Amino acid sequence: MISVNKKLCCVNDLPGVGKVALAAMTPICSAKGINIHTLPTALVSNTLDYGAFEILDTTEYMEKTVEVWKHLGFTFDCISTGFLVNPRQVQIIRRLIQNQTDHPALVVVDPIMGDDGGLYPGVSEEQVYSMRELSACADILIPNYTEACLLSETNYQSDSMTYAQAEELIRRLRNLGARSVVITSALVDEINCVLGYDHTLNHLFIIPYEMIEVRFPGTGDIFSAALIGEVLCGASLESAARYAAELTRDMIVRNMEKQDKLSGVEIEQYISEVLR
Repeated sequence: MISVNKKLCCVNDLPGVGKVALAAMTPICSAKGINIHTLPTALVSNTLDYGAFEILDTTEYMEKTVEVWKHLGFTFDCISTGFLVNPRQVQIIRRLIQNQTDHPALVVVDPIMGDDGGLYPGVSEEQVYSMRELSACADILIPNYTEACLLSETNYQSDSMTYAQAEELIRRLRNLGARSVVITSALVDEINCVLGYDHTLNHLFIIPYEMIEVRFPGTGDIFSAALIGEVLCGASLESAARYAAELTRDMIVRNMEKQDKLSGVEIEQYISEVLR
């Protein structure tokens, strides 16, 4: 499926080196025929996994850009958010969403804050609070399990959730205001899975996947881009999540032998996999 002139505003950081954030999402969404526009939250020298990096905060640029876009009457079919530098950027995004009054956009929030039970370095509790605010605007909320726990004030557990606990976690996230939810790294009844809820169908779904013991930065961005692309092309949320999980796994497997894993997967080399 190819999108018919859908416009996506992707709010995320722009790396100089590494296939993460905008560098990962742009080629995937473009391959689906989506007209992608960008609002960088920061300029980042390279993926943070290298240990040394430089970040340029673009908050003031974002504020001025949103006002210019409002003046020019720019509208989008979808607004997606990723890595944010500070709580002030959440309020800017809320204004961008509110500016879509005559052309409401599908809002997809990837609340990038942490993993493995803790916050990423430099992410504050204040940012967690602000991300709860932004989650209330989400038509689709895409946290990993750690972020789902942070947002919902649920105790993180390293062992498996029961199905009942999974349902409760989804319920708590929806109580924030999020309409549909996709948790990308859940463990339910000892099964690694994508855990989701589609509010349009009132349907909770579980998509099992095989855990691959290798780490690449940017795989969450690949998942989000693939899911957004499918949804904008008319797929159901469960179908889009299944496709996104399969594509992300394929990208990882194809890059297993890559020496420099810190730069992420080679997306363009396998971009034909995005089209179906």
